[in-house]
Amino acid sequence: MSGESHGALRSHFEATHLHATDPWSVETSWYEIRKRAVLLAALPRERYGAVLEIGCSTGVLTEELAGRSDRILAVDLAESAVQTARERLAGLAHVRVAQGDVSDGLPAGQWDLVVVSEVAYYLDGDVWRHLVGTIASQLTEGGTVVACHWRHPASDFRQSGDAVHQALTQHPEFTTVVHHEEPDFVLDVVTLTRKATT
Repeated sequence: MSGESHGALRSHFEATHLHATDPWSVETSWYEIRKRAVLLAALPRERYGAVLEIGCSTGVLTEELAGRSDRILAVDLAESAVQTARERLAGLAHVRVAQGDVSDGLPAGQWDLVVVSEVAYYLDGDVWRHLVGTIASQLTEGGTVVACHWRHPASDFRQSGDAVHQALTQHPEFTTVVHHEEPDFVLDVVTLTRKATT
């Protein structure tokens, strides 16, 4: 994705969040509420150490993940979304929210859990496939990735939700431990299965 495309996407999401405080009705929509519950129930561990959430938006899912994490870094492209998330999560000392573009790479660190919910279809396919490899390289041994995406088309998507999940589950370093598919969304949980070095 070019720098110009990065800028256009950032501007798009800034405008989206400035136009509405809850642009996708994540706090009130039954679809969103139920989907978060399915995502959290699908996580194989009760608790995680270091968690990275990509595309946190206003921090609604972040707040729920916080109860099962020792520390969270939540990132979003739009500064307006980051500010809203920071206000929501201000009382949680183990949660940090930062503005960032994962198309340029992930924040430094090793992660026990990476969460990618309703965001990867905004990336070009080659950018997403490269990012999947980067995620694998920054996961701890046995680390988990959970991805969840809407399955219907939208004018601002660069690929389908199904294509996003195909790239994730076909990565050679991942084993799928949960696959949940409905007409509206698909959810996958994969774990890292690198061979131990001698």
